[in-house]
Amino acid sequence: MTDVRVLTGPGLDAAIEDVARLRIAVFRDWPYLYDGDLDYERRYLEPYRSSPRSVMVGAFDGARLVGVATGSPLEDHKADFATAFEGTGLDLSTIFYCAESVLLPGYRGQGIGHRFFDLREDHARAHRFARVAFCGVVRPVDHPARPDGYRPLDAFWRGRGYAPLAGVVARFSWKDLGETAETAKPLQFWMRDLG
Repeated sequence: MTDVRVLTGPGLDAAIEDVARLRIAVFRDWPYLYDGDLDYERRYLEPYRSSPRSVMVGAFDGARLVGVATGSPLEDHKADFATAFEGTGLDLSTIFYCAESVLLPGYRGQGIGHRFFDLREDHARAHRFARVAFCGVVRPVDHPARPDGYRPLDAFWRGRGYAPLAGVVARFSWKDLGETAETAKPLQFWMRDLG
């Protein structure tokens, strides 16, 4: 049985290295194709140790970390997302951002993804956020690395009440596997109200 729980204090500190490795491992796969770097990952994860309104949720098989989901106030990422949200009229201070969910393939389809969202949404409600948003990379349907039989997560996200925000697309750069330089990728934002 997989144990899914919010990581805090010493538990969070102890998990950071494993979280960094897990992000690299899972994001290597389609659709991210991320050629990860451990030093970058450590820097990226540091704010989750220091921000009281951020959350990190871990999925454990015994002592082994097999999945992780993170979230923080969207305003903490204002510089990254300001352009994407320009002209929407949305108050970024009311939005909680679910940054990522990564789970090893053998643990998918067991409800852990729902638990990741449940715990992050509960955290957002406890901190009085009105909405929750996340973004996912958009790849061309004819991309040569797209695996046969790939099923996007759109139905899962819609089932949880999320919908794409029309025209709200961020651009981030990273190095794809097999590439020599970083390239910008579009990431579509999805959002739901927290009733």
